[in-house]
Amino acid sequence: GLTPVESWGSLLLSFGANPCTFWGSPLAFSSPEDGDFLALDLGGTNFRVLRVKVSDNGLQKVEMESQIYEIHEDLMRGSGTQLFDHIAECLANFMEKLKIKDKKLPLGFTFSFPCQQTKLDESILVNWTKGFKCSSVEGKDVVSLLRQAIKKRGDFDIDIVAVVNDTVGTMMSCGYDDQNCEVGLIVGTGTNACYMEEMRHIDLVEGDEGRMCINMEWGAFGDDGALNDIRTEFDHEIDMGSLNPGKQLFEKMISGMYMGELVRLILVKMAKEGLLFRGKLSSDLRTTGHFETRFVSAIEKEKEGLQKAHEILTKLGLEPSHEDCLATHRICQIVSTRSANLCGATLAAVLRRIKENKGVDRLRSTVGVDGSVYKKHPHFARRLHKTVRKLLPDCEIRFVRSEDGSGKGAAMVTAVAYRLAAQHKARQKILEALKLSHQQLLEVKRRMRVEMEKGLGKETHAKAAVKMLPTYVCSTPDGTEKGDFLALDLGGTNFRVLLVRVRNGKRRSVEMHNKIYSIPLEVMQGTGEELFDHIVHCISDFLEYMGMKGVSLPLGFTFSFPCKQTNLDEGILLKWTKGFKATGCEGEDVVSLLKEAIHRREEFDLDVVAVVNDTVGTMMTCGYEDPYCEVGLIVGTGSNACYMEEMRNVELVEGDEGRMCVNMEWGAFGDNGCLDDIQTEFDLAVDELSLNPGKQRFEKMISGMYLGEIVRNILIDFTKRGLLFRGRISERLKTRGIFETKFLSQIESDCLALLQVRSILQHLGLESTCDDSIIVKEVCTVVARRAAQLCGAGMAAVVDKIRENRGLEFLKVTVGVDGTLYKLHPQ
Repeated sequence: GLTPVESWGSLLLSFGANPCTFWGSPLAFSSPEDGDFLALDLGGTNFRVLRVKVSDNGLQKVEMESQIYEIHEDLMRGSGTQLFDHIAECLANFMEKLKIKDKKLPLGFTFSFPCQQTKLDESILVNWTKGFKCSSVEGKDVVSLLRQAIKKRGDFDIDIVAVVNDTVGTMMSCGYDDQNCEVGLIVGTGTNACYMEEMRHIDLVEGDEGRMCINMEWGAFGDDGALNDIRTEFDHEIDMGSLNPGKQLFEKMISGMYMGELVRLILVKMAKEGLLFRGKLSSDLRTTGHFETRFVSAIEKEKEGLQKAHEILTKLGLEPSHEDCLATHRICQIVSTRSANLCGATLAAVLRRIKENKGVDRLRSTVGVDGSVYKKHPHFARRLHKTVRKLLPDCEIRFVRSEDGSGKGAAMVTAVAYRLAAQHKARQKILEALKLSHQQLLEVKRRMRVEMEKGLGKETHAKAAVKMLPTYVCSTPDGTEKGDFLALDLGGTNFRVLLVRVRNGKRRSVEMHNKIYSIPLEVMQGTGEELFDHIVHCISDFLEYMGMKGVSLPLGFTFSFPCKQTNLDEGILLKWTKGFKATGCEGEDVVSLLKEAIHRREEFDLDVVAVVNDTVGTMMTCGYEDPYCEVGLIVGTGSNACYMEEMRNVELVEGDEGRMCVNMEWGAFGDNGCLDDIQTEFDLAVDELSLNPGKQRFEKMISGMYLGEIVRNILIDFTKRGLLFRGRISERLKTRGIFETKFLSQIESDCLALLQVRSILQHLGLESTCDDSIIVKEVCTVVARRAAQLCGAGMAAVVDKIRENRGLEFLKVTVGVDGTLYKLHPQ
């Protein structure tokens, strides 16, 4: 008569779950482990010391040697110092026997008691269970206590890398053979479970990427009264007679430490009521603990169960009839079935949560199981499986027995932790070159300032990398502008034709109509005549669309490539960027090329009044809204900036009065080698294979056309070193340009977590684990952050120059910004 498992889920998962700070799920085994590890498995009156050798020669092999040591009752209830001294002594004996005392081997410690973990190698005991009562251990880090005991001896040394619960050890042991294993379950002397939870749901730990194993400590389920309606008088009696009344109530209903005692209490009550043994009781049956859980397993065996019941009851001083044996068999059956059903119901809650976390229609998952009740009781496992399947008809759940105990799992956690730590260190070393310090950014700012001065100077301009081109735009909007204007915006593979209606007065407004046209690759890289004919064809289409073919309007031409201007309506193209290669344009006036194409078409006439760079266009747009706007910045396919400079500093143009907007063409910053010390091997690889090697170096470190390619180069480097995707590079990832910059924006969008990363990597033909996705996100973050910081350092140089030009202590200025990277990247 249980309530549906779904209503238990929140109760169960809100109670006492501890992050065990182990991120690598069993999936981590898909990379080879290699090495020699020790493991210590402490969870009851016996404990094991193991040596686990993992070798990888194309086929992984695990060899194990182990020894079992006993913990006497006086040690279980003595001092913590005595207990850990005993463990250290057993460890020393084991290492002596294997002649490995001189080696400092990594050790994984399975410690199967409720602990609070803050790190993989730190575990603070919350409270003893399973009959242990050692003093001065609760509230202490058990790893430190073991280290102290080893240090005190001084005859050997080990590196304690990881401490795990037996459930985690079990999950990892089984996960070695079945990569779908993401739950660990123990049903033995005690009971507990662990599972892989999404980091975004674990409030106790910072970060929301990937998954972490949670040690549930589910034995305490019900300690808050949640199970009062199904606890019986026998459960209450067991609890009152235990070492920890009111604690571990769920465990007391299902685990091996209490199952036999539950049967004993029922037998005693029935005998007292004259329902069994003709109302007679023996002193053995009256004694707590004399009906052991192994008796329950023996009595429930298919063929000899009734015979065993007769033998056991006789040994307990009773004279059982055939009916008494049948009744005892039935009582054992009811108690063990309830145990399996309760265990199955709670396990179903865990699996249901994993299914919801993953958002799948049908969950395929594996549960790794260990424990004497699960393994030795003849029907427990079958009943548990049946309950889980009945409660989760939409899931495909496999159960795998841990044949090696949790010690092997602890060694595997240690092996994985060792590998992950080494790989993390290697990746961080590579990424270090992309992480700029405050001092480096100040130095970039200083160098930008030096290059700006060179570009402005008459003597130094010719050799300057940052050209600082005069635009002949001498003022920003003041609000009196009005009229109808055409605009043409060309700066990438798409361009826009616009009709802009400006109204002033009380109802000041700007009304815009526009149409976007694409430029095919063959036109971008064909002849100049073909390119400008295509542009005029699109203008013609737009005028027809707007019904204005006969009207002659003034036109402003945004042309976002490096130009030298001598007038507002004249712009000589210095060089193509952003993948354009049209012949016969460099060194020519683009306004003349446009006018010639208009005349060739002979359909309409336009008055080209101004040619401006996109940065200038952006500054003017934002300046119409904000009078403080004196800087324009573009961070999109390419990157550039402009600002209002004092005429006295613009040496290429005569006159000292007023200001003029300077198109910096800062994408070429570094072309003279001044950024060589911060360029990485990945920047050099991107530059080398670009259309313009050695040019636009700064732009190649910060703009949308190149960031995806930098990331792709890093991912390939990581994979070749075996630090990502298990060392397997897909053919698609080898393709230049396949990792688009928009992927960086998608991957760094918080709300999409890692699902977006996984789908992008699948699109690139990569089989990725959760860990791979986290690494890819980190690479994207590092590359995008450096781009933003370099851009910020350049901008700091610009606004500092404006402040100094005006002799101000404090400058209030607005930067008008445009570009897909600035607008679409979430950070």
